[in-house]
Amino acid sequence: MLSSRDDSTIFALSTAAGRAAIAIIRISGPACLNIYQALCPGSLLPKPRYATLRTLFEPCDSPTDRQVLDSGALVLYFPAPHTVTGEDILELHVHGGPAIVKAVLAAIPKTISASNNSDAIRYAEPGEFTRRAFYNNRLDLTQIEALGDTLSAETEQQRRLAIKGTTSTLAKLYEFWRHELLYARGELEALIDFSEDQHFEETSTKLVTSVAEQVTNLRRQISATTDNASRGELLRNGIKIALLGAPNAGKSSLLNRIVGREAAIVSKEEGTTRDVVEVNVDIGGFFCKFLDLAGLRGSRSEARSVDGQPSVKAIGEVEEEGIRRAKERILTADVVIVVLCIEPSEEPLCRPRIHVTQEIIDTVAQCDLTKTKVVGVINKSDLLEEQALVDTRITFNNVDGRVEPPFYLVSCKLAEDNCKVGPDAGGIKGLFNGLIENFKDMTAVSGANAAEGPGSVSPWEESLGASARQRLLLEQCRQYLDDFLSGVTPSESQYSCGPTVAEVDIDVVLAAESLRAAADCLARITGKGEAGDVEEVLGVVFEKFCVGK
Repeated sequence: MLSSRDDSTIFALSTAAGRAAIAIIRISGPACLNIYQALCPGSLLPKPRYATLRTLFEPCDSPTDRQVLDSGALVLYFPAPHTVTGEDILELHVHGGPAIVKAVLAAIPKTISASNNSDAIRYAEPGEFTRRAFYNNRLDLTQIEALGDTLSAETEQQRRLAIKGTTSTLAKLYEFWRHELLYARGELEALIDFSEDQHFEETSTKLVTSVAEQVTNLRRQISATTDNASRGELLRNGIKIALLGAPNAGKSSLLNRIVGREAAIVSKEEGTTRDVVEVNVDIGGFFCKFLDLAGLRGSRSEARSVDGQPSVKAIGEVEEEGIRRAKERILTADVVIVVLCIEPSEEPLCRPRIHVTQEIIDTVAQCDLTKTKVVGVINKSDLLEEQALVDTRITFNNVDGRVEPPFYLVSCKLAEDNCKVGPDAGGIKGLFNGLIENFKDMTAVSGANAAEGPGSVSPWEESLGASARQRLLLEQCRQYLDDFLSGVTPSESQYSCGPTVAEVDIDVVLAAESLRAAADCLARITGKGEAGDVEEVLGVVFEKFCVGK
């Protein structure tokens, strides 16, 4: 429960500020009934959890001086402890005019003298209602973080992700792991304290081996959870998609067609995109951050085409800086779209060609090293007939003998003019469908076949909603478990084959300390246990909450 220093009654506007049909003012604390009696003098107490129509008055000592604040307010009373904060809750649903809201908010603190109530009544701080819910065991930290994600969700996938974390499943899983570590630590400390005085059924070696097996299984579960948390961060923070290509390949045009507006300048002049143009867009419920980058080419590099014709073009200092920045952003992207374009051949009777610069080839190779998802787009497909499109795709797939990513044929011109008969003018819809399939693969749940904790597979699904704070603490926990396993396992070869302990001296005290530190990381996730930095953690969690939540 709350300490005495938090026994004040708090209130705040819980709906958005500004003109609206209804505004909700939330009050939480021991003075709720006193506030009600001061605002609705002579009226019966409302039935708990039932909306009651009341007239709100200005608090004053003289009945003749009372002024009406709102003649038609709905009042709801929720008695403790079964409320969102664990305290008495009073909600005033008033008319949403700014003047009425301002008058009611100003009247609430005046109820102290009017009701002779000594309890403090003050305006709530950001996130204070939820903070009280945590202190009164109505919500745990994982649920609170999920609540914050729910309030900030903008896309369908973000909403689904936030909903996954609103249950207590993750917190129960973390607590289960923590108790497993405490039990394992207890076995080791018993070995330290009583090995010389008591008779153990197992030898010390077998006991440590048994604990190492438990820790190895737990480590596998934590690794699966951290992997899912990283996938969930793509949904929460947005998938960064970089557009890679040569100058005038159609990157800016493609970006404009994707976002449905003129977000980037399009010109026939090469090198018009110098700095990074970042645009956010919702694709199939996925929050995407598209990056339009400078076209890649070297100052004296050759642009190789399918027909082998080279071209040499110099670049200026500003464009060269834009290319450098483009390469930096490509390496931080989650998905890279390689934009190539079809150009008519200058020779009669020759098929159109696709330019592939060495800069693009080298950059794609770097993406392969970092395991970045690569998607290919061939622009200006309107220049070819259907069969020629197939031939062009096959020809490009054989360039340099490289294994190419899936390619999508688009025409930004057709998409802009919408002159092609059919539901997918310019192939943009087909590109969207391909991107969505990639996004689903990138954010799919992993670890469902790993050793499970309590319950079913649901903890693995909900681990997608684990926050970055939880993931970092889980990684710290895993590192302590690695320290423990390296301390009780003589060799790397034995660790890879399974936890076995040879007849060698093991520092059991140090091993037990590693388990204690690992358990402490799990306690810091949920805000329970002996972790001493709960207030600091709460500050981080609540800093983005709005007043009234």
